[in-house]
Amino acid sequence: MLQTIRERKGLQVLGLMFPGGVWLIVFFALPLALIFAISFMSRDDLSRPALPLTLANYQQTFDLLYINLFLFSVGLSLLTTLITLLIAFPVALFMARLPKRWRNLMTLLVMIPFWTNFLVRTYALQFLMRANGPINTLLLGLGLIDEPVQLLSTPFAVLVGLVYGELPFMILPLYTSLEKFDWSMIEAAQDLGANALNTLLRVMLPLTAPGILAGSILVFVPSVGSYITVELMGGGKINMIGRVIAQQFGQSSNWPFGSAISLLLMVVVTIAALIYFRIGRGERGAI
Repeated sequence: MLQTIRERKGLQVLGLMFPGGVWLIVFFALPLALIFAISFMSRDDLSRPALPLTLANYQQTFDLLYINLFLFSVGLSLLTTLITLLIAFPVALFMARLPKRWRNLMTLLVMIPFWTNFLVRTYALQFLMRANGPINTLLLGLGLIDEPVQLLSTPFAVLVGLVYGELPFMILPLYTSLEKFDWSMIEAAQDLGANALNTLLRVMLPLTAPGILAGSILVFVPSVGSYITVELMGGGKINMIGRVIAQQFGQSSNWPFGSAISLLLMVVVTIAALIYFRIGRGERGAI
């Protein structure tokens, strides 16, 4: 039997895919199918999913309240992606231009936040932004404000938390693209009369587009469904779609409606991923 497997490449590939395939089926496909089925169910007297099947859960998601919530979540996630890109690009550019012996150290420094539990890091940020925290204390000491500014429990706090948490996911793909960048292209553009802005927009950004797109999708997808950051930094006053889903499965015990929202969120994320792959394919073709 082992000899047969060695002789047939198809069986070898199947053997390699089997463990991962089983994992995906058990922990992704089956739960997703269960959520899909529950999203069409009603609730019994004990708030448990039950027959008959209904489309009411999906109809409810098209209420103006939830449409605005979706738009707010997507808008804040896009803003998070843009801000992380603006911060990460200079950092990644600086890393890529360092001598080779220093690049590994800088990569290590970027990855250090991953060594600390995300919840702990969010609590640390919460401490910095609270009314009697270091930020307000510094502003009061400099005389820039007369009383503590309400930083927490605002959309700004949620935005800061999302940028803080997702920034490394933007830096690393950008650094990977910039590290492979052919810097002679910059010299060629300057020799042809391009100024710094044109060189950036027409040479560097198109050639590093795969890293930009990869970082953007890695930031946008977790941000749009974020729960912990919204819960802690928003103080229960700011709602995003991830927090509403958690409430439906928790406090409200409305699993059918929570399942319907979850599936619609997956549709949004899938569309974003498809746009990423389509644009990425176009960029590679153009290059």
